Amino acid sequence: MTRADDATGTPPPGPTDAMPVADATALRHDVPMTTDAGAPFRVSFVCSGNICRSPMAGIVFAQLAADAGMSDRFQVESAGTGDWHVGEPADERTIAALAARGYDGSRHRARQFDPDRFPDLDLVVALDRSHERILRSWAPTMDDAAKVTLLLRYDDAWPQQTDVPDPYYADRHEFDRVLSTVERACGALFRQLEPAVRQGAP
Repeated sequence: MTRADDATGTPPPGPTDAMPVADATALRHDVPMTTDAGAPFRVSFVCSGNICRSPMAGIVFAQLAADAGMSDRFQVESAGTGDWHVGEPADERTIAALAARGYDGSRHRARQFDPDRFPDLDLVVALDRSHERILRSWAPTMDDAAKVTLLLRYDDAWPQQTDVPDPYYADRHEFDRVLSTVERACGALFRQLEPAVRQGAP
């Protein structure tokens, strides 16, 4: 079995002259809205290998949008910081945990995050701090770096926790527990975004 959600990754080809990222306290963690009121809100969920945590988050968030009748108002994707699993399905334990709660993860195929995507995205949601650091280091501008945030920042139930646990080396029960965490945090993020996106706020 290959390692999936390792904390490090080989950066994909990207800007070589990326601006240095300021201290995290100088970055805004509110939700930046697209300047085109008619465009969907574009969000990418990112972990390491894109076979465990970020597919869960992307699939859960997309379902929340669909359930609210807002599939056309959100463009949801997921990716990994590393390239170990590009083109592979999600981990079978991820697919099983999702299926048990009515989500379909069977069509997911892993991909690596491309820094060139930054200008096209409104929000880049990291699943833990290692991904957050990598993504900010790849951001070509300070504005792009400010799009990067942590999923658990939106859930008040986790005031002392910033990282969604990595279930890769654990059993199926840990995948279920991680999915519960992801569902709660995605729900909190969706509730924050939904009013402005529904109104087409700039």
